[in-house]
Amino acid sequence: MTEPLLTRYDAPGRPDALILMLHGGTPRSTLPVDGRSASWQRAAWMQRSIAARAHDAGAGVWLVRYRERGWNGAADRPADARWALDRVRAEHGDVPVVLLGHSMGARVAVHVADDPSVVGVVGLAPWWSAQDPVRTLAGRSLVAAHGRRDRITSYAETTRYVARAREVAADASLHDMGALGHYMLTGVARWNDVAIDSALRLLDPA
Repeated sequence: MTEPLLTRYDAPGRPDALILMLHGGTPRSTLPVDGRSASWQRAAWMQRSIAARAHDAGAGVWLVRYRERGWNGAADRPADARWALDRVRAEHGDVPVVLLGHSMGARVAVHVADDPSVVGVVGLAPWWSAQDPVRTLAGRSLVAAHGRRDRITSYAETTRYVARAREVAADASLHDMGALGHYMLTGVARWNDVAIDSALRLLDPA
């Protein structure tokens, strides 16, 4: 795959805003992301579930399919996300964008949050560490949601990242998802609700 792909649920007419979804992945892999990828499938399932509410609010929902499955050292997947943000601007101009990422997708999101179209990031079961930047969130909003039974990414690391982000972000908050795990297969309705509620609030704080 020479460039990423987009699955688009466009709002009728010209959208007032856009939610750009970023799916999970693995620390290192050059395998292409195809339609059988569990991380992409889970994000696509959420995209279908939240699209109607987004459209009611005048927002489209686009899902990026990365060129490769792996994070691969902090360059490749952010490049995919920046390509998608350029596509948003090319088609819709300067509409506000919220990045909605799961796991590695949340990591991608905070690396590209300094894009001029981005007003905020929603991270679900995020894969964040002390090495990930918070300066990209300056003047923007951050919402994280993490379950305490997550054995893949760390609730404690998310707590520390949100605390760092509060020093520069317009606001930063953490939703404790209680006894939920990483893959969002349990408590589906709760994950969907926090995803769309948070994204729409960041797009329209009033």
